[in-house]
Amino acid sequence: MRDACDAHFHVFGPPEKYPARDPKLRYKMPFAPLEDYLAHARPMGFERFVFVQPSAYLRDNSCMLDAMRAMPGSRGIVDIDEDAPDAELDRMHDLGVRGVRVNVSPIHPPEPGLAQKLLPRIEKLDERLSARGWHLDFLLPGWLTNELLEKISRLKSECTLAHMGMFLARDGVQQSGFQRLLQLLRNGRGRVWIKLTGVYRMSKTPGFADAAPMARALIETAPDRLIWGSDYPHLSFADENSSESLFETFKSWAGDVATQQRILVENPARLFGP
Repeated sequence: MRDACDAHFHVFGPPEKYPARDPKLRYKMPFAPLEDYLAHARPMGFERFVFVQPSAYLRDNSCMLDAMRAMPGSRGIVDIDEDAPDAELDRMHDLGVRGVRVNVSPIHPPEPGLAQKLLPRIEKLDERLSARGWHLDFLLPGWLTNELLEKISRLKSECTLAHMGMFLARDGVQQSGFQRLLQLLRNGRGRVWIKLTGVYRMSKTPGFADAAPMARALIETAPDRLIWGSDYPHLSFADENSSESLFETFKSWAGDVATQQRILVENPARLFGP
């Protein structure tokens, strides 16, 4: 499919050059350079690419930015301090960066007050990013997505929710947080985008059967605000999953070619620019 976009993947360089920065890292650092990623992505038909900063590197974006330099025209989502100098953001923009992560581990247990603690960062980034046409990229456990939905609905910036908001598939389409998300997509201001990514993080059933109704509910509700990403290199889920098998799962959710075209080509072009 011409101009198909993988809108969420990671690269990891040699550890002697790009060491892990997170002392509490919960997964083994892989070696997953750009050329290994492209060996999977290009045969699948992908021609446009959105790098996402891995949590292992915290706010040291050097590995991802170096990879972007090798891929002119690519896009990226970084993790930076909300008070980073404008000049740093300008340099990143010139490389193709178009978003900033708000990243909380998807397995973080419920923590009273955590949503409130995140608000100063979210508000500062929202003010700065809206002025330059960037977006906020949220990776949150489902309970925290639910707590922040009201704030997210009022952002000036566009925003993306990784891994379908991380609402656990075992709790089904009718769970209150997911229903609130669908309601926001129906009646909000059209600034919230959902990433059909990382299904193995929210579903443990064979073939992700319990996640399919949730994915299809999103597709039925807001096909113009969905994007897909491989989440390569899949980290601790790599033994049971591949980009190719996950792509086939997505196509089974989307069904017809026109819907696939919208999610893989038209939507990311609108969000990330041509």
